[in-house]
Amino acid sequence: MIIVTGGAGFIGANIVEGFNRRGIDDILVVDHLVNGRKMHNLSDLDIRDYLDRDDFIARIQAGQDFGPVEAVFHQGACSATTEWDGQYVMRNNFEYTKTLLHWCQQRAVPLIYASSASVYGTGKHGFQETRACERPINMYAYSKFQFDQYVRPMLPKATAQIVGLRYFNVYGPREGHKGPMASTAFHFHNQIRETGKARLFSGTDGYADGEQLRDFVHVSDCVDVNLWFYDHPEKSGIFNCGTGRARPFNDVAKAVIAWNGQGEIEYIPFPDHLKNAYQSFTEANVGKLREIGYTKEFLTVEAGVKRYLDWLSENG
Repeated sequence: MIIVTGGAGFIGANIVEGFNRRGIDDILVVDHLVNGRKMHNLSDLDIRDYLDRDDFIARIQAGQDFGPVEAVFHQGACSATTEWDGQYVMRNNFEYTKTLLHWCQQRAVPLIYASSASVYGTGKHGFQETRACERPINMYAYSKFQFDQYVRPMLPKATAQIVGLRYFNVYGPREGHKGPMASTAFHFHNQIRETGKARLFSGTDGYADGEQLRDFVHVSDCVDVNLWFYDHPEKSGIFNCGTGRARPFNDVAKAVIAWNGQGEIEYIPFPDHLKNAYQSFTEANVGKLREIGYTKEFLTVEAGVKRYLDWLSENG
């Protein structure tokens, strides 16, 4: 059995799809369907069982088994960067993941979990998987950072694979339920369909209008990285999961406009509440991922946006 927490969410559901493409459906999905619309992410996929996240962790805490488990892909978390209830975030992201980690280690089960590029904060210290680069600036980022810190001394003596993947700006299918937290590609597409204009922030931090840079990575690439580690259980560590190439928001908007065959860009004032709390530049250092043996090339913004909008056109 494969266990995917957050399996009805964005990256989790795409991981389930990745296994289905391999003909694997012995999958336990763990999620929290308060937002029942997330079921659409699973309606075309095949899984063996479903558990609510609270029931799942209760069974984990009780030391219960789920039969033979090949691997756990832990994608579930409170992912709202605007959540400042630190007790809530640490319980759901840090303590929950620690409990799952120890359950996996006691049973020699590989754990591949979602870390985040948010641990790098504003990015002024770089984007390499080292302590010197890590400066989280919100509770979500801190919870991810602190779990990475918890994992690091365990790696040399681990009984089974432990992999943390620091996702950068992920976009692609099955993110519609995220609302305001969905990718800019998703929002630009809807804006162009509704108004004919993609709205981008005006310049800030020395960047021209729409020229702030992010490492935009298609979710299919993130799935490929997850499955590569599944295929290589002898590989452990904390790794960036991005393309390694920063691109301006303008390029994403242009790719969306090109696909739609219409539209233009409108620049709006940069919000005051985001000043000094915004990443104007992110770019994954993928040297460590390459060194460990992952060689597949990542999709460009142009290719990735086209693939995504083709999927949206077919699936709604």
